[in-house]
Amino acid sequence: MGPVWEANHVWLIFVLVVCWTAYPVAFGSITSTLAAPLFIAAIGIILRGSAYALRGQLDRESPAVENLFALSSILTPFALGTVVGAIAAGRVPVGNARGNMVTSWLSPVPAAIGVLAVAFPGYLAAVYLAADARRFAERALELDFRVRALLAGLASGGLALAGLLVIRSGAPSLWAGLTSGAGLAMVCVSAAAGIATLLLCRSYRFALARATAALAVGAVVAGWAVAQRPWLLPRSLTVAQAAAGRSTLIAVIIAVAAGAAVLVPSLALLFTLFLRGRLDAGAAGGAAAAGTGVWQDAPPEPDAPPEPGTPPEPGTPPEPGGPPEPRPARGRWRIWPRPVGPIAPAAPPRGGPAAPAPRRGGARAKLAGTLAAACLVAGAGLLVFGGPDWTHAVGVVCLLACAVAVFALAAPPSAG
Repeated sequence: MGPVWEANHVWLIFVLVVCWTAYPVAFGSITSTLAAPLFIAAIGIILRGSAYALRGQLDRESPAVENLFALSSILTPFALGTVVGAIAAGRVPVGNARGNMVTSWLSPVPAAIGVLAVAFPGYLAAVYLAADARRFAERALELDFRVRALLAGLASGGLALAGLLVIRSGAPSLWAGLTSGAGLAMVCVSAAAGIATLLLCRSYRFALARATAALAVGAVVAGWAVAQRPWLLPRSLTVAQAAAGRSTLIAVIIAVAAGAAVLVPSLALLFTLFLRGRLDAGAAGGAAAAGTGVWQDAPPEPDAPPEPGTPPEPGTPPEPGGPPEPRPARGRWRIWPRPVGPIAPAAPPRGGPAAPAPRRGGARAKLAGTLAAACLVAGAGLLVFGGPDWTHAVGVVCLLACAVAVFALAAPPSAG
């Protein structure tokens, strides 16, 4: 996740900017009616990104920090999924806050799609991490993520079938599009790709499983698009009616093309270097050169004689009369034994073990986490459901208190 963390934000900003520029009426209708789930998603993104960026200063053993990170990782995709479900179910009318701000996204179809939005990333993550574990030669992790991928695939498939039944009763127009023409074709493609992913994971072919898993999820998104066309907001606004003026659309197309000329090659290079392990060679070489690493195969003791048939260490002069040492192939790094895992801590001084680093008390972290969650719920409730102006002011104060509590939770431990 590290090398592509910022790339996720790039796509989110791209979608928002294009939506409000090219389809302003639809953007205003969606964001005003669905302000509550979008607000929850934004808070979750902020909390999750802050915890990820500051993880070196956080107390990793604190349950409050772990629970906050896990909760935001579930609420964000669920909230965004309910937004998609509300649009697909036709619960977003045209106009400023014309739809019901509660029942528009807290209904069966949006809730079902929200659950799918949580299940699909977990399914993709398990498949992708199984492939990464094989690339790093971590056998135990590979087997663990293989089991998780199989179980997550079965669960996602079952939830998708259940979601179709919910759509049949709650969104008849969308159901009609999914059971005919291109929509039915996308449903079949998704089902076939999902079954292929399970078979590939079962046979340990994770590289191909990555592609089929992505195809299975991508076909679901494409099926929604083709089943809903030509409506952008079902039964309210078509794509042509929601589009901005011709000059604005031309400017957007030029800006997107210019940005893609820079962004697409950069992302292609990033993913290529990461998937081929080029970004791991430098860290591995540095650990080997420094001699501080957790070794997969422990090196032999200095005074122990080598076993018969053991090849000499790299850099060892050959014995007189013996064959010359083979030279490594050009353009390839050879690190043996391969260091894996985190860097080992420095050895304690001779006078005794080193004093443990001071850690923040668990009571303080628990209090800050509880205060942040309470202020977040209170602030969001007052802003969304409050009528008088003073309730909005109190809601803003609660959200500010939530931000202060989160920063206190993320602060490094004191030296005392």
